[in-house]
Amino acid sequence: MKELLLQTARKTGLIDAEQLAEVLENNKTNDRLDEVLLRCPYFTEESVLRLFAAALGQEFLAEIPVKLVPSEFVDAIPAAYAQHHYLIGIKREGDNGELIVVLSKPLDANALDNVSKLIGVPVRPSLATMAVITAAIDIAYEQRSTVIEEVAEELDSQNLDQLVDEVASSNDLLDVVNRPPVIRLVNDILFRALQLRASDIHVHPYETKIQIRYRIDGILYDTLSLNRNVLPLVISRIKVMAGMDIAERRMPQDGRCSVRLGQREVDLRVSTVPTSYGERSVLRILDKSTGIFSLNELGLWEEDLKKFDTLLNRSHGVIFVTGPTGSGKSTTLYACLNRINSAEKNVITIEDPIEYQLEGISQIQVASKKGMTFATALRHVLRQDPDVIMVGEVRDVETARMAIQSSLTGHLVFSTLHTNDSAGAISRLLDLGVEPYLASSSLIAIMAQRLVRKICPDCRQEYIPVAHELRELGLLDIDSGQARGHKFFVGAGCERCFQTGYRGRTGVYELMMVNEKIQELIYERTSAGAIKKLALEGGLQTLRMDGARKVLNGITTIAEVLRVTQADIL
Repeated sequence: MKELLLQTARKTGLIDAEQLAEVLENNKTNDRLDEVLLRCPYFTEESVLRLFAAALGQEFLAEIPVKLVPSEFVDAIPAAYAQHHYLIGIKREGDNGELIVVLSKPLDANALDNVSKLIGVPVRPSLATMAVITAAIDIAYEQRSTVIEEVAEELDSQNLDQLVDEVASSNDLLDVVNRPPVIRLVNDILFRALQLRASDIHVHPYETKIQIRYRIDGILYDTLSLNRNVLPLVISRIKVMAGMDIAERRMPQDGRCSVRLGQREVDLRVSTVPTSYGERSVLRILDKSTGIFSLNELGLWEEDLKKFDTLLNRSHGVIFVTGPTGSGKSTTLYACLNRINSAEKNVITIEDPIEYQLEGISQIQVASKKGMTFATALRHVLRQDPDVIMVGEVRDVETARMAIQSSLTGHLVFSTLHTNDSAGAISRLLDLGVEPYLASSSLIAIMAQRLVRKICPDCRQEYIPVAHELRELGLLDIDSGQARGHKFFVGAGCERCFQTGYRGRTGVYELMMVNEKIQELIYERTSAGAIKKLALEGGLQTLRMDGARKVLNGITTIAEVLRVTQADIL
């Protein structure tokens, strides 16, 4: 074998033949030849594998099309085995029933034999790098059908008392080999949630069953019912994962943990509360692989984006983002910080909790039990010479005053408020107890927002809306009683969108710039209605108007906009 490799190296020039001869000569271990060369610092993994492929007459694959991975391979070979041995099977037309097993260790004959025995078909080896094989494994095993129902039945048929001690931790959701049923069950619940792009998992106990519900694109869906008896096991397993006290069942608890799905890292925020039928748990999923959105990806209209960009270049002032829980306020704030983050600016955030880690930014976690509130943290942050401060939420007058006074001393401050629209944020601040002169002199913009579901691109079709829907959005031609020459679309429902007609979400926005006239109205404690009326005269686009623009552009449906926005009372 050594001579064959040397001859191939001289003939192909894939690696330096003299260096290869030196490595082979100096090797005093009993390790396999491929392992020796793959860990040798003189050669890259790819060059070694290409050399073996040329010497053995095998194919080297620079990439592996996942659609070629047959379902029988995924069913027969456990994910853990494929990951450990770095191998994946593919089938192409004209292979005469043979399975091509792509390896990263050319001389691993045992693994090749085992795959052949498990699947029961002849196999032929090919080579690829570990990274390429790992990527293919992750995607192929994510597409496997889940076995939640089978595991649930298996749990029901066993003595539950014997399973209480089996809630040990398991990191990788794909690793379900020889795991106790309860771990496989919870892993599969998490796995299916990630497949469906869910943001939250609800474990909801009832008198006779446990309902597993997923929040997908802001809407809760019932996805699975389990036997009432397995509730203690499922909750205990969740608590163990999140580092919570499994013996405490009468008090609410919070925890967090990270799980892996192959190469994907996913954070979970876990909350449990006692209810009349047992403990209820909600898991918030934060998928790190999705990354942080840029401002361009949030769905801001081009004019609003330009206005917002000018705000980010201001040296001082307060910018509020408002909306109910789950309207994407934190995502918008992260996008803003990402846009202005630079080596020239000191950016500090105060959050509860820290959802995503931002590079180059100092992030502070609020800890109310230890006396670290938004207000106390903000007081100390001002001694850190910041240029930009992000306060997660203004909940009381002390935090509001501190944020406003911070802006008056030359800082750009971002924060959130829970109000229905942009003008309502001003009334909310004044109701909290902020003096009108402070609010009028510091506020530079308020942006209200909501999230609407986007029409699924795979099942999008044209439809004719009824008159009252058009009237609600202000798109009805009064003379004809018809739409003003526009096309409208809706999702019919398909496998890709789970028959909902929607896939993904985007924002609708109402950006109110605080000009001198609005400052005067704030100073005079004018009502939110009067402030909004003045802003509309100055060109403000309300949430419903922005939604109408997105309907006309085929992004979302009329029903979605009417669901999340309220009528404009002018």
